[in-house]
Amino acid sequence: MPTYNKLVRDRIPEIITSRGLTPNSRKLDTEEYRIELRKKLQEEVQEYLSAANDKESVEELADVLEVLHGLVEIHGSSVQELEQVRAHKAAERGGFRDRCFLIDVPDA
Repeated sequence: MPTYNKLVRDRIPEIITSRGLTPNSRKLDTEEYRIELRKKLQEEVQEYLSAANDKESVEELADVLEVLHGLVEIHGSSVQELEQVRAHKAAERGGFRDRCFLIDVPDA
């Protein structure tokens, strides 16, 4: 019997049940949820970093994005507000599309 002890997507217990198995799960309280979302973000980022090709990379990035959606809500915000903050920062400081790699600032 595998033991997971981790946050999973909402439909995973239903999928397990549809396979004739009986999952043991529980609903996390708010603080547990916050902690587990942070762990899940680390897990998904690691899976992205380990992806073997573009298709796997995009799949893992979708998982990262899903976790970000949960995190932004747990912090009392919304995906729309997150996008506004991202756009504001991009307008002020730019994005990463130009591939600029800063080496040093000798006169700083």
